[in-house]
Amino acid sequence: MEVQGFFTAIIIGLIIGALGRLVVPGKQKISILLTLAIGVVAAILGTLVAGALGVDDTAGIDWIELFIQVVFAALGVALLAGTYGRRRH
Repeated sequence: MEVQGFFTAIIIGLIIGALGRLVVPGKQKISILLTLAIGVVAAILGTLVAGALGVDDTAGIDWIELFIQVVFAALGVALLAGTYGRRRH
């Protein structure tokens, strides 16, 4: 991976993580770094799933791929926020 690709993945991961965090109702007690990590993983998984479904390369904005990535991010945020919430009590 080139340096530009690395920074692009971080930026996209941050956006995907933030969107995933917005989709999950309630307050999530996880750090921004964890949100970023969830977003990067969700972006990678979403791209892989979109590729497997054949919807990763469409004309214009890849809305289906973006939707899949946000769903993965929301699931990751909900899972980890629930895990961290239970540990503190």
